[in-house]
Amino acid sequence: MGAYLAADALVPDRVLASPAVRTQETWKFTAPEFRTVIDFHTAEQLYDATPEAIMAVIKQTPAFVHSLLVIAHNPGLHELALMLVGSGNAKTRGRLKEKLPTAGLVVIDFTFDDWRELRPESGRLERYVTPKLLSAG
Repeated sequence: MGAYLAADALVPDRVLASPAVRTQETWKFTAPEFRTVIDFHTAEQLYDATPEAIMAVIKQTPAFVHSLLVIAHNPGLHELALMLVGSGNAKTRGRLKEKLPTAGLVVIDFTFDDWRELRPESGRLERYVTPKLLSAG
């Protein structure tokens, strides 16, 4: 997934990750794919968090961060993605409703510049990519 992110120029300004070993390792293996150092933060509140708790952490992100990658856990992360998406391709939104697998990527675009404005259904689903989709080509 890291290679996919880098190849498609989906380079985050900041990464927020749960303190869990698995999420920390996810970033450890993803980070080298980028040709720049990315602002990485461990957020204790992301561990086994509810969608509302994850949203609260995201809302603390400074406005100068335009692209944010959150590495956390299901079901909270999946539920948050479903909560935030208000538009986008109907077929892709349907696939996202079914499942967010380990190492799945959800790219949501927002029209605001201040993370404090984050609200349910405020985003447009731009991409939903899973390891299975990548291996299928």
